[in-house]
Amino acid sequence: MKVLYFAWVRERVGKAEEEIAPPEGVGTVAELMDWLAGRGEEYAHAFENRRVIRAALDQAHAKPDTAIAGAREIAFFPPMTGG
Repeated sequence: MKVLYFAWVRERVGKAEEEIAPPEGVGTVAELMDWLAGRGEEYAHAFENRRVIRAALDQAHAKPDTAIAGAREIAFFPPMTGG
């Protein structure tokens, strides 16, 4: 699965994208964020306030309880504002 990071999430993780293979038991967006947060200090910092991070699965907005099975791409980004 390809993971894309945007804005300050990207800055904290230190990369714009990567390929990952989540372990068994990681089945939702929220579980994926928890798993990513455990991958190192930079990830923990990026995902320290998961309630404000938004996600999109295959370019469609997804809620924390959305299943990730079958997704080719997931993107994480901060809330967007208009203007």
